[in-house]
This record gives sequence, structure tokens and C-alpha cells, in this order.
Amino acid sequence: MAVTKTHPIKSTLKAAIDYICNPDKTDGKLLVSSFGCAAETADIEFEWTRRYSIDKGTHLGRHLIQAFEPGEVSPEEAHEIGLQLAKEILGGKYEFVLTTHIDKGHIHNHLIFNAVSFTDHKHYHSNKRSYHEIRRTSDRLCREHGLSVIVPGRDKGKSYIEHQAVQNGTSYKAKLKAAINRLIPVSSSLEDLLARLQREGYEIKRGKYISARALDQERFTRLKALGADYTEEAVATRIAGGPRPSRQPRQRRGKVSLLIDIQNNIKAQQSAGYQRWATIENLKRAAATMNFLTEHGIGSYEKLVERCDAIAAASIHTRESLRDTEQQIADLAILRKQIDTYRKLKPVYDRYKASKDKEKFLRGFESEIILFEAAARDIKKAGLTKLPSSEKLKAGLDGLSARKTALQAELRKIQREEKEYDTLHQNVDILITGLTEPKRAKQYTQNIE
Repeated sequence: MAVTKTHPIKSTLKAAIDYICNPDKTDGKLLVSSFGCAAETADIEFEWTRRYSIDKGTHLGRHLIQAFEPGEVSPEEAHEIGLQLAKEILGGKYEFVLTTHIDKGHIHNHLIFNAVSFTDHKHYHSNKRSYHEIRRTSDRLCREHGLSVIVPGRDKGKSYIEHQAVQNGTSYKAKLKAAINRLIPVSSSLEDLLARLQREGYEIKRGKYISARALDQERFTRLKALGADYTEEAVATRIAGGPRPSRQPRQRRGKVSLLIDIQNNIKAQQSAGYQRWATIENLKRAAATMNFLTEHGIGSYEKLVERCDAIAAASIHTRESLRDTEQQIADLAILRKQIDTYRKLKPVYDRYKASKDKEKFLRGFESEIILFEAAARDIKKAGLTKLPSSEKLKAGLDGLSARKTALQAELRKIQREEKEYDTLHQNVDILITGLTEPKRAKQYTQNIE
């Protein structure tokens, strides 16, 4: 899966939306969704929102593309992932149109959203921070759906030229990485590895960072530029038998870590140094597991299972409450927008109804009439007989937003606990089943109980 950086729409907004909604690309428009607007009138609604913006910016909207690995996902699932992404990164504040294209060799989503929020009329700022937020959210959603993602650090900062070179087998970086990977098992130290690289024709330059250059390469390549697994510290650690940084989950100090399955670990079978490191690390992790169980009064396996189940149930309940609250916020925000539109355009619509030449009036105010009638339909659908005041609507949104913030904080806390107890559960299972001597297994079971 890959996400392109959001870019401004250079053609007319209507042309861009018409393109992404093309029936030939979207299975007869079955794979078209929108939020805060209708796909057919999105360009008009985007422009109406911009009229009241303090910071309009220079763009009517922004366009984002989310692509998936060929054969990994169905069009319907890809569309659902796109909707989840749009809702999370835009927070229910920007109108958008989402479509899923199936006419190419790979399924991909197109997301066009207003450059201005319809809730606070602030302009969307696209920068590195917003891009990385989009990327992280998209990666997480894909993992939750069991889809592949680009591993962080593996292709970080890779240009199109470099990407093509990798594909063609001519990348200097790819060749240097391959050489380092090949030499690590036979090197005794970082210095020994660098000497071996020199014997293979690489020129080594020392300074603040170590760099290498192939015979026909114009510029030096810093080892750290190859990724987290190729910094000087990482290479030295790997030579000593330690793990690759990219394959080691980050552990917070003082927290319980998952035990390493040494018996079935290929690296442990191939490297005595790694096996020694893993054995010592396992002793530390087993001790931390037992200390946690003692400190939290968990004296039996059944008690541990009960605690895990209770936390899982709390997580599900909080997630459902958060989803319900987010839906209420979205519904109320859209209703507020339609009520505001209705109030502002009611005088224009009254003039239209009273006009003797309605066709002529419509030619001058077609967009306004379309927006008013759409707002009126939504208000009627909501069952409102009397329009609530702006203050009442704002108070309702503020209350829901406060509840959402509280639920998000609660969910983060529960998720940390859920992850910790899942690790504990796995560790206890490994410790019990991993003991081959019956006497030791019985003794450990008695201790935990």
C-alpha cells in the first residue's frame, strides 16, 4: 500500500470530481461516496463553504491517492478503508468525495476534499506533518485489514529515479546494502567489514559519518542513509549477533517485553552470539513478567485470563462508544451546515418563488437554489419542525467533542493495558509449555497459582 502526498487540484474542481467519479472506473458509480456534500454538487458546495472562510488559501480542494498491492484487496474493502482514512484524517470537518478505481492493474482510491473546513472555515494546511499523519493512519488501517504496507525506513526518502534503479538492479544503495548484508556474518568487527568493502572495490570515507562509494559512483553514500539497519551502531550490533533495529519492536523502559522463541528462531540457530544475547534477554523478560504478576496480585493462570478478558471487553465497549460519539458529531456538524445554508439562502429562494420569470432568475442564481433545496431536504429528513439556534447547535457539538476527547484518552489507556496483558499472557504460556522437565513445569505452575 502507498499513499501519495496530498496535492492541490490544478484543473477545475468540477473536472477533477467528474474524473474520479467516472462510471467506467468506479463500477458504474457503485464505488463513490461523499461526506458533507453530494458528489454531483460537490464543486458548488465546496465553493459555498469557501465564501465564508477567513483563510481561503489559493486552492479549491486537495487530491489524495491511496493505492493497494495488486490482488490483495477487494474493491469494496478498499473503498471502506478509504472512507475510514478520510474520516480519521479530516475529522468530520471537510467535505469530501471518495471513489475507488478498478480500471487499472491495481485498485486505488481517489479522495478529493475541500481545502476549507465547513465547521470552523479554516484552511487545510498540507505539510510534512500532515502527510506523515496521513501515512501513519493509512498504514495502521491497512494492517488492521491484514494488508501489506511499506516498511518505515526501508524505502524512506527514495526518489523515483532511485526506485526505478532498485527495480532494474542498478541502484548503488541497493548494491551497498546487499554487500553489507553479505559481509556481516563473516566479519569480526565494523573495522573488519569496512576493510572487506574496500577489498571489493568500495572507497571508504571517514568523518562524522562513515560513507562508501563504488568505483563508478559519483557521490559517496552515508551508511546511515541506507536505513535504520545500516547505521554504524546497527552494523556493529548485527556483527556482534544482535538483532536488526527494524525488526525489533521498541520497548518502553520498565514494561514487560515478549519472550524470544529461541528454539524456532532461525537467527539463533545460525548465530551463537545472537543465541547468547536472546537467552540473557529472556531471563530479564521472564523476571519482569513474574514481578508484574506479583505486584498486581495475579496469583493464578485463571486470574490472568480473567484480567485479559475484562480489559478486552472494556476496549470493545470504549471503541463502540467512541464510534457512536464520532457519528453523532458528524451528523450534527452536517445538520448545522445545512441549517446555516438554509438560513442564508432563504431570502434568495423566497425571491425566486415570487419571481414572475423563474427561468431567468434561475439562470442568475442556479447554484444558490440548488444548495437551498438540498439543505431543505436534509432538514426535513432530520424531522425538524423548528430550526435550533446556532448557540444550541454549537453547545451540542462542544459537548460531544469533550466526550470524544475523554473517550480517546480512555481508549489509549486501555489499549496500553491490553497490549501489556497480551504480552504477559503469551509469556506465561511460553514459560509453562517451554519447560521440558516435568518437575520444573509443575513447580512453575504451582508458583503462578
